[in-house]
Amino acid sequence: MKRSSRPPVLEPRPSPRRRALSEEERALWDSVAKQVKPLRKLRTAKAHAAPPAAPSLAAPVTRPSSPARPVATAPAPRVTKPPVPPLAPLGKRERAKLSRGRSEIEARLDLHGMTQTRAHRALTGFLHRAHHDGLTFVLVITGKGRTGGESGVLRRQVPEWLSLPEFRAFVVGFETAHIGHGGEGALYVRIRRARS
Repeated sequence: MKRSSRPPVLEPRPSPRRRALSEEERALWDSVAKQVKPLRKLRTAKAHAAPPAAPSLAAPVTRPSSPARPVATAPAPRVTKPPVPPLAPLGKRERAKLSRGRSEIEARLDLHGMTQTRAHRALTGFLHRAHHDGLTFVLVITGKGRTGGESGVLRRQVPEWLSLPEFRAFVVGFETAHIGHGGEGALYVRIRRARS
């Protein structure tokens, strides 16, 4: 009697939940197992001597289909935003010239009595026009707010708005105005030059 080079496969007893592989399924499994290549070679001699593991009966055997090809997608183009320039405070000389009237305040915006939404819209349009017209210094009047201890909403909000990236394209820096121009209720704003 000739011995086959193939080791005998022990058939596990079917459990009530799992069914045994049919001869056709077993043949299919063997043909698939012969085509499998390891992902990487094992370095130990022990691993080479180990017999191949018996197929798990838990997973149902399906007919092989054509392998799914990965869909090549082009990487999304990177949209790089230009860096937002930092705010720069007005220099002492500039502030002194503005407060003494030696430097001209080229435009004024009075936000007294406006709601936050309306004031934000007005400030955006005003700064955009000032930038477009090539102005250097403008005055934004926020008002001091109520005198009963609480400062005004616009007095707090306008400096925060001017610090936002959306205004950096128009604004170089800003500071509280001199008492003659409104003091804490107004801001000197230096406009960024338009690039030509």
